[in-house]
Amino acid sequence: MVSVSPFKALRPQPQLAREVASRPYDVLSVKEAKTEAEGKPSSFLHITRSEIDLPAGTDVHSAAVYEKAKENLDAFISRGILFTENKPCYYIYELEMEGRQQTGLVCCSSVDDYEKGLIKKHELTRPEKEQDRVDHIKATQAQTGNVFLAYRDNDQINEIITKWKQSKTPVYNFTEDDQIRHSIWTINDEKIIDRVTEIFKEEIPCTYIADGHHRIASAARVKYMLPDHEEAGHFLCTLFPAGQLHIFDYNRIVKDLNGLTEEEYLNKIKERFSITKVANTYKPEKPHHFGMYLNHDWYELIALDGTFATDPVNILDVSILQNNLLKPVLNIQDQRTDPRIDFIGGIRGMKELENLVETGEAAVAFSIYPVTIAQLFDIADSGNIMPPKSTWFEPKLRDGLLTHLVNE
Repeated sequence: MVSVSPFKALRPQPQLAREVASRPYDVLSVKEAKTEAEGKPSSFLHITRSEIDLPAGTDVHSAAVYEKAKENLDAFISRGILFTENKPCYYIYELEMEGRQQTGLVCCSSVDDYEKGLIKKHELTRPEKEQDRVDHIKATQAQTGNVFLAYRDNDQINEIITKWKQSKTPVYNFTEDDQIRHSIWTINDEKIIDRVTEIFKEEIPCTYIADGHHRIASAARVKYMLPDHEEAGHFLCTLFPAGQLHIFDYNRIVKDLNGLTEEEYLNKIKERFSITKVANTYKPEKPHHFGMYLNHDWYELIALDGTFATDPVNILDVSILQNNLLKPVLNIQDQRTDPRIDFIGGIRGMKELENLVETGEAAVAFSIYPVTIAQLFDIADSGNIMPPKSTWFEPKLRDGLLTHLVNE
């Protein structure tokens, strides 16, 4: 069973919450972060992407960047933008997008549980991305990025959260420019806190990383670098019940056709897929169907029988595309490292795929049926790893609303 604990959040004054809240650091380029933070001195991007406050061209992994993050965080605290809760609490974080709500418990999870395999992963990490967060945590003495965890629904936890929301006023409640509403409640009743801790300890056998593999891996490394800091043995997370989660498609673009003519390329694909040109934008509505945008046209691709296995990993559509087209036809051997491929979150829509091909940034684009939460759980339970960029969760938590300090 898993261990969760309350914590003293570093958080913004209520009237400043919307100004502080920022999109996660890892979904923005430096240019995008700079644009979003322009004219917003209280944006948390000044901490999570502090290179925006340094001269253009600064190495984003240089010591100066992490020193600036620490300087900016200290300034936010000294200016009263952020304050530390006076006692350990749990927090409820509700997101609403297009009428759909999902509500999670913000808490700390144990690095020990992660190391024991009670917090299950489905992705490999990249060393340079891990090191970036290690350096950021060490410099700021804070975990500013939230790990998104999922668990199988538990009626008791759902009931506690629902009752608290109905009886209490949220400390933050605002809608961002993207029309996503963010609401946060503080659970400060010690009896309720103890009961939540007890339920997870007694009834939740494991949790699953939905998003944040690099954040949790870096937190696990920092634990051993700060042995005198008890809080370094825990990491900031938000736990969502599986029944409320929605995984978007995570699509692909490829920059060239691997030296093939369009005719040669299409002929090779026909060995493994049926191909039909379609009149309109094609977004798959069932597994093993794919959309392909090539030379101003959309095609429907359907994987032929016998072209894929039925084990938890190879039955995924992202695996079928890789094993039957990207690798044998376009010579994409490793999606994690090949610079010819890029990944487009489904939230950006099919028009983004068309635009990337029309502008010449890509030669071909693929739309993919999304992975399900059940498939994610099956793969994590089996100890296997998904292909890179298999899942895209929306809506996303905002950075800056709840930060975990590790210097205690």
